[in-house]
Amino acid sequence: MSWRLLGEVFVTVLFIIDPPGNVPIFLSVTRALSPKERNQAALVAVSTAFLVIGLFAIGGRQVLEYLGVTVPALRASGGLLLLLVSLELLSGREASAVAEMTPQQRTSIAMVPLGTPLLAGPGAIVATIVFVGRSAGPRDLLAIALGLMATMLVTFLALRFSGLIMRAIRPTGVLLVSRVSGMLVAAIAVQMIADAVRDFINAGP
Repeated sequence: MSWRLLGEVFVTVLFIIDPPGNVPIFLSVTRALSPKERNQAALVAVSTAFLVIGLFAIGGRQVLEYLGVTVPALRASGGLLLLLVSLELLSGREASAVAEMTPQQRTSIAMVPLGTPLLAGPGAIVATIVFVGRSAGPRDLLAIALGLMATMLVTFLALRFSGLIMRAIRPTGVLLVSRVSGMLVAAIAVQMIADAVRDFINAGP
């Protein structure tokens, strides 16, 4: 097994996912959940991200080519989805909506938008596809899988213990974080869409 490849996958995907940067967003989206539900949401979000990235790593390139979907289109769709999420964070509608959900529905918010596209976004998906394309055999694939697992473990720990931050900053602080997170998510969404438009233009007709 290539330990160097494992390290490259771990560092690259970890920086793309950016667990510390996603903690405020996670707190904002789950602020209406109980501590137990929040911990479960962290597990579901990370599991969803790992599953999505894993599926794209196995056959993502073939599926995208078959459907005629380009990476810029994937990036633009993720940006539009995040833009909708940012509007809810800025307006505060997500908290009231979550409060009216059933326990199963509350957990499902961890899949979208937390699991994907925040964690398993176009960047992490494309990076994994590139690593798989460079692999020279089963040992390299094992290194890639272990690197992804290590990344998801670090991400889970960051989200799992985000409740400590919530207790420290109190409900008022969480509300402030929610609004700031809304602006950050909106900026991320706009940047994703802008990058997609630039890629479309560079690709030409």
